[in-house]
Amino acid sequence: MFIIIGLVFIALYALIVFYIGWSGWGWIKPVVSGRFRLFYIIALIFLASSLILSRVVAGSAVLSVIGSYWLAVFSLLLILLPLVHLMVWLTKLVRLPRRAVQKWSGILTLVALVSLLGYGSYNAYSPVVRSYEVQIDKPGPASGKLHIVMASDMHFGYLSGKRHAERMVQEINALHPDLILLPGDIVDDDVRPYKEKGLGAVLAKLEAPLGVYASLGNHDRFKGGTEEIISLLKESGMQVLYDEDVEVGGWLTLIGRKDYSDKERAKLADLTKEIDHSKPVFMLEHQPVEFGIAQEQGVDLMVSGHTHRGQIAPANLITSRVFENDWGYLQKGQLHTIVSSGYGFWGPPIRIGSRSEIVSIQVQFSNADQ
Repeated sequence: MFIIIGLVFIALYALIVFYIGWSGWGWIKPVVSGRFRLFYIIALIFLASSLILSRVVAGSAVLSVIGSYWLAVFSLLLILLPLVHLMVWLTKLVRLPRRAVQKWSGILTLVALVSLLGYGSYNAYSPVVRSYEVQIDKPGPASGKLHIVMASDMHFGYLSGKRHAERMVQEINALHPDLILLPGDIVDDDVRPYKEKGLGAVLAKLEAPLGVYASLGNHDRFKGGTEEIISLLKESGMQVLYDEDVEVGGWLTLIGRKDYSDKERAKLADLTKEIDHSKPVFMLEHQPVEFGIAQEQGVDLMVSGHTHRGQIAPANLITSRVFENDWGYLQKGQLHTIVSSGYGFWGPPIRIGSRSEIVSIQVQFSNADQ
């Protein structure tokens, strides 16, 4: 079954690539020689296979960058080209010169593509701070208040690199959090760029009195392994919670989950059966799933990522249908859920309809006024 699905996916992808190539050739054919056609076909095949090749030739920064930008162009043209061809077809209803229509449709498509790439890159590399306020009906620290800063889905790699990490550390530290939570997808399937770019030393500069805690996401489990990334994150001063719980400050229980895709993931009931539910219980859960179970098991606050809010519209329409809460805040009984669109990106280094973000959560407890 998986082989059949894979073959269907490859065939569909090849047809879309052919459609993109056919459209592009139709626009450039009048201004290039016939000998350019072979180069055009080879270049298109290389670009279309570059992302796959980057996974085969592990550690190739060039292929990874080319593949990521190709995926950005591919995603945008998949939306733009049908609209352009519809408009060209509609011009047949009026008497406009065919050659002029063909020429200007190509120019406008190129302008729109470049504009969207610029706008999407700005959204991906210019993070904002989203703020939430949460009321927990349990006693907390002596002040009755807690400031959490959360960042998810950094996908640190060749494009979400050292400068992006340094900006994240600076912005998080500038918020002066009491506690920092990183619920998964810290790296982007490959730990090599994390080590080569010295990202561990950058993340080691994160500062919070109650500490920095992380869980792992589906992209942290490259080739099924987790030992190396857990070790590297611990070297950066983080505590990785991998289906584990820990007591923080003597008054808070933190739970960190294995990713939902992990077949060896424990049941939440097994992780919560011995904790003190009279104290606040917070959970790092990479994928925003099983809210009902978390509510039943007495979790008070759950922070997640994974969805990227679709990353490129209209994919947000899909994530909003798949997940009960694909972005933002949702409360179910005593459970408060906050889902981030993420700090980084997967694949194409652009965001349209979503924005790179850091999440600031102001928590107020029942003893806040005492």
